[in-house]
Amino acid sequence: MKKHMGAHRAATAFLISCLLAPQMLWAESAIDESPNEWAMVGDLVVARPLGAVMTVGGAAVWLVSLPFTLLAGHAGEAADKLIIGPGAATFARCLGCRNTGYTYKDVELVREASEGDEAEAAQ
Repeated sequence: MKKHMGAHRAATAFLISCLLAPQMLWAESAIDESPNEWAMVGDLVVARPLGAVMTVGGAAVWLVSLPFTLLAGHAGEAADKLIIGPGAATFARCLGCRNTGYTYKDVELVREASEGDEAEAAQ
């Protein structure tokens, strides 16, 4: 009976892992860095104001905890988590994007356009 239960559990664990493996692989490519207009509007109306409130709230919490974090020597780490993290997520990502950081898409488009103009002028 114990061998039967062990085999049943092993088969169940194998089936679950087979079902979850493709989901993990697809999840990596699910983030789209060219959002549609609804994602941009939702980000502008909902996420950015919430991010600004979280940044200000994190600054207030950091200020209150500053004496304790200075004594412990972790004031910079606390500032990074409470202020810089929410601030970067709010102000340093494209509208509607999920990943924080600058993408420089506009810079690349301008560079390609200017190179095209130079090529036309040379001909």
